[in-house]
Amino acid sequence: MLTHASFLLTGPDHGRAFEADATFRADGVAKPVVIFVHGFKGFKDWGHFPLLADFFAERGFVFVKLNLSHNGIVVGGTGDLEDLEAFGRNNFSIELDDIGQVIEALFAGKSPVPAAEMDLQRMGLVGHSRGGGLVLLKAAEDPRVRAVATWAAIAEVHPHWPQAIFDEWERTGILHVPNTRTGQQLPMHYQIVEDYHAHRPRLDIAHNVRRKLRQPLLIVHGDQDETVNVAAAHTLHQLRPDAELLLLPDATHMFGGAHPWAKNELPEPARFVAERTADFFLRHL
Repeated sequence: MLTHASFLLTGPDHGRAFEADATFRADGVAKPVVIFVHGFKGFKDWGHFPLLADFFAERGFVFVKLNLSHNGIVVGGTGDLEDLEAFGRNNFSIELDDIGQVIEALFAGKSPVPAAEMDLQRMGLVGHSRGGGLVLLKAAEDPRVRAVATWAAIAEVHPHWPQAIFDEWERTGILHVPNTRTGQQLPMHYQIVEDYHAHRPRLDIAHNVRRKLRQPLLIVHGDQDETVNVAAAHTLHQLRPDAELLLLPDATHMFGGAHPWAKNELPEPARFVAERTADFFLRHL
């Protein structure tokens, strides 16, 4: 039987509580740890993500997933995006610090996972979409991460929209992006642009992957990705030619998943990705 345990963290700089959870088989054996990071407009319990946690736990991992603190989820709330003001105050620096806080909690024994169940010398990161970009950046700055996998990852933070959009965004202070799943108009305050420019060395994916990322890397992407073009995977592979590149024919951005996900089985593309990713981590952790 698998153990599912949640824990709360509070960002020391922003004071906002956010939730993480761990899934593992409590057998007293020290297991490698994989931390999963969701993407833009995502959250840790989106669609089939809980099934992914079970999949990795059944294969001998401690699987930890988190809600990034400003993703719009409220602790004890509806379980979906509802705090749009927090969403608007989000930025990449906050998200990297959130991941770092989860790592620190694991190392400091401030998670519900007993120390005997974890081998923290074998810790990997996996991220989807924007979360894929985040795990690349976090691994580049934290050598405790021993291997990295990306699923449908962005290859850079800057969106390269027309300058007129940035000018209007700066003038009004806010830009709204649609959430087609819920019909919401999600706000993004201009501070995310200012944060990017203020911390560009930390947030430059190309520079960090090329110059600082030393861990084994797996790049997974669907060749029919409608959200992050498969060209992003080729860009990342060019930056790290020794990385493993896995392109899935006919796979889209969510690898067959949707929210909500009522089935008890992973969608087949997601299951294939999980199997290959688990094999990668078993080889490198």
